[in-house]
Amino acid sequence: MSIPHLPALRKGRPYESLDKVQVKDHKTGEVCAEVSQVNAGIVRKDLGRIGEARAALKKFTVAELVAITAKAGELFLNGTLPLGDKGHTQSPAEYIATLSRTSGLPHIMVKRNMAKLHYALTHMDMILNGLSRGLDMSVIDKGFGEQAGCPVAYFPTTKSLGLVMPSNSPAVNSLWLPSIALKIPVVIKPGREEPWTPFRLIQAFIAAGAPPEAFGFYPTDHEGSGEVVKLSGRNLVFGDVAMAKMYEGNPSVQVHGPGWSKIIIGEDKIENWKEYIDVIVSSISDNGGRSCINASAVIVPKYGKEIADAIAQRLGPVDPLPADDENARLSGFANPKMADYIDSAIDNDLKTPGAEDVTAKYRNGPRKVEFQGGTFLRPTIIRCDSWNHSLANREFLCPYASVVEMPQSEVLSKIGYSLIVTAITQDPEFIGELLECPTIDRLNIGAISTMKISWDQPHEGNMFEFLYKRRSIDCA
Repeated sequence: MSIPHLPALRKGRPYESLDKVQVKDHKTGEVCAEVSQVNAGIVRKDLGRIGEARAALKKFTVAELVAITAKAGELFLNGTLPLGDKGHTQSPAEYIATLSRTSGLPHIMVKRNMAKLHYALTHMDMILNGLSRGLDMSVIDKGFGEQAGCPVAYFPTTKSLGLVMPSNSPAVNSLWLPSIALKIPVVIKPGREEPWTPFRLIQAFIAAGAPPEAFGFYPTDHEGSGEVVKLSGRNLVFGDVAMAKMYEGNPSVQVHGPGWSKIIIGEDKIENWKEYIDVIVSSISDNGGRSCINASAVIVPKYGKEIADAIAQRLGPVDPLPADDENARLSGFANPKMADYIDSAIDNDLKTPGAEDVTAKYRNGPRKVEFQGGTFLRPTIIRCDSWNHSLANREFLCPYASVVEMPQSEVLSKIGYSLIVTAITQDPEFIGELLECPTIDRLNIGAISTMKISWDQPHEGNMFEFLYKRRSIDCA
């Protein structure tokens, strides 16, 4: 059978380019698909006419688009959908296997990510209610109305939502899903090793009755990505610290990069630390440690050595398993050079006194290993003597975390930005300080995994407030 070809989608219409890249199996190098590449000029041309895509969505009510989104969720999870423009189709099982082959995620993790996306798609009414704080969505249809007896009016901040997507975790696509129900078309630059999820989601939406014009799918280079961001009024960009600094202060761009999510055990709960090892381990290692909501630091007032050792005993022995093994907990690297970099970065920083790789003694061999042709990194737990150590506040695309002792009175002034903090405490004074801490985006009070999110509460920016702005209104 021929190799599938994924075309660019220019307002939903397939476009085959002479310039193509191959997406390959991360273990064998076998070509899984060819993907058409478009240049920055095509992105500029299409975004110059993006009003047509917005007009196609405006023909629907929000309620109709919510229903289409729910139907798309069922098709995404259970349907056989088009895969490219050469007559290929893709079943759910084929999607799982192919994504695993190119991204390194084991099947079980792909299935869990599928389930998250399905839930978001089929609960869009609940999500919009939470993001808008109970706004009657007919206000978006008409442009104005009432809420709690007061006149309200909202207008869109953009004609399109630009997306520069990563390759490390399919579930990040959940962040753009509300855009369609809110009548804002999407312009997607997919991750090089992960075109499958956005393409499948687009096909599910179109099969469910969404207008094809609402979807742009533009595999492109760095210049093309820049045009997506420059010409879209609102953007979600996924990247590293350098990417975050590039767009710092730009109100049209939400950067989703390192989360520096943390677990803090309060002084009132530290004597019971053994009870919390399960939630700490899951926070560090679920989804192969590849999410920005994975905990990358555990901060405690004492017993740091004992806690680090207990975590290391659980995670140190974890080895790579076959991709279709339901017990697989590690992801392979589509780009082995990334694994090389992470492994050497940790080893180099361990040369600075004050840090110990506690997992080393529980590991059967080195941190970086080859398994069935793939490259994997085993979990790494580092005990740091001080928050000032270079490994104390780091984040890598593998199960990694530091364990640091710090007086509770100093924690919130030192830890910096945190996407998610799980604070295991019942101390009213400390909880009050946590609630007022401006550097925490999402706060879990109690033994709750950092990986647990609430879809009706934003944990990475409020998409409704990003895409719509309220204005004063008076009507005679």
